[in-house]
Amino acid sequence: MRLRELRRARNISQLKLSMDLQLNQNAISRYETGLREADYATLIKIADYFNVSIDYLLERTDNPEINR
Repeated sequence: MRLRELRRARNISQLKLSMDLQLNQNAISRYETGLREADYATLIKIADYFNVSIDYLLERTDNPEINR
């Protein structure tokens, strides 16, 4: 998942992201290291937060734009 890349590009700490998304900081860390996979609701929260598509977040495409 591109979570770490997106977070670092915007200079956001894991703690701030976890607070903004109302998630546990350990969960953010585990998503970034691949030790845990986000559920659908969490993927939507993260994609909306960074304004990218879920496919981009999951590295299925290199295009971050959302197709609606």
